[in-house]
Amino acid sequence: MAVVRVSGPMTRPIAHAVLGDMPAPRLAARRRFCDAEGRAIDEGIALFFPAPHSYTGEDVLELHAHGAPIVVDMLLKRVVGLGARLARPGEFSERAFLNGKLDLVQAEALADLISAGSEAAARSALRSLTGEFSRRVRAIVMALIELRTYVEAAIDFPEEEIDFLSDERISSELSSAHARIDALLAGARQGSVLQAGMTIVLAGAPNAGKSSLLNALTAEDAAIVSPTPGTTRDIVRMHMDLDGMPVRVLDTAGLRRASDAVEQEGVTRAHAAIAQADRVLVVIDDGEAPEHQVNIEQYIPAEIPRTRVYNKIDLTGRAPGTVGGDAASIAVSAKTGAGLEELRAHLKHCMGFRPVGEGDFIARRRHIDAIERARDFITRGQRQLADHRAGELLAEDLRRAQQALGEITGEFTSEDLLSRIFSSFCIGK
Repeated sequence: MAVVRVSGPMTRPIAHAVLGDMPAPRLAARRRFCDAEGRAIDEGIALFFPAPHSYTGEDVLELHAHGAPIVVDMLLKRVVGLGARLARPGEFSERAFLNGKLDLVQAEALADLISAGSEAAARSALRSLTGEFSRRVRAIVMALIELRTYVEAAIDFPEEEIDFLSDERISSELSSAHARIDALLAGARQGSVLQAGMTIVLAGAPNAGKSSLLNALTAEDAAIVSPTPGTTRDIVRMHMDLDGMPVRVLDTAGLRRASDAVEQEGVTRAHAAIAQADRVLVVIDDGEAPEHQVNIEQYIPAEIPRTRVYNKIDLTGRAPGTVGGDAASIAVSAKTGAGLEELRAHLKHCMGFRPVGEGDFIARRRHIDAIERARDFITRGQRQLADHRAGELLAEDLRRAQQALGEITGEFTSEDLLSRIFSSFCIGK
């Protein structure tokens, strides 16, 4: 099955030309799709959604055809020949946003729902799509508008001889706004983890057990395990669901002076993967004498977090879990599974992840940036009030906090940002 969707002012004449008549609004109708000579291209289901009661807010026609590529291609050529053009990535959602059918958070949540890497991420994206995140943002914005109104009215009418700056209401509402923004920020950070997930790279010397650890973590027999050093030449990529957090795990070639050109390319790719990691697991053979161990951490950029994983404790007898009280050093056995739960808990802790609740929503890095700026403006406004009694400066900080939050839902958003956001969507959304 394939769906060809048409939106815009040419929808009705295109429907008449392809179908021969106009389907009743919002009722599925069996129709023959015809070419310019009246010959049948396919037979399927037609749906017409008149403006403004459609996804985009415009007239929308959906043609549900059989999914054969040649049929879809013929149907697309027919529609384009009637005056339509192929949609840009995300253009349907962009039109829905511009026509007030979705706010920016909801539009982004649709893309996040489609690409969700776990059930928890999908549920959180759906909550954002239905407006949970937007409602919380707008509630804070309305509180800031009310406080701005009070402050600016007092500035505009000084003849009332009321020292509004000493009014406890302002200080109390500023504190309340700060607390609500902090709570929103905590939720957004959690939502960002659900949206972006975490990329973990397994790095280590040849035969340290990286491939065995990959298979154990993902519960898949994905990587070849062999006692022969240098078995892994290319990057092996796997996905896992860590209690709702999507995690990408990359197994890399053993880091050593390569013996041939193929292995050298694998080592080069390993370095590139390490540079892009959220966290590197430095896998160490626990049975190897320290003086013989390769200093893998010299290959990891200083700014990238790392955890030392002492593998093969089933051979050495070391107890599983943290090593020597160091939370970033964990002993495991990829073969028996000992210590893997401690490693999983450690990874969740590193990302600030907690179990997903019913009020959680999906979020992106730009949302966090906007909320942090709003919080900073509120903090500065509190200082202006406490230290300088500067009402005009307080009002300006409140305005800028409101504008920062407005960027999240799209009330104050540049065209460049909109272009970047919607261009990342898939075709047809």
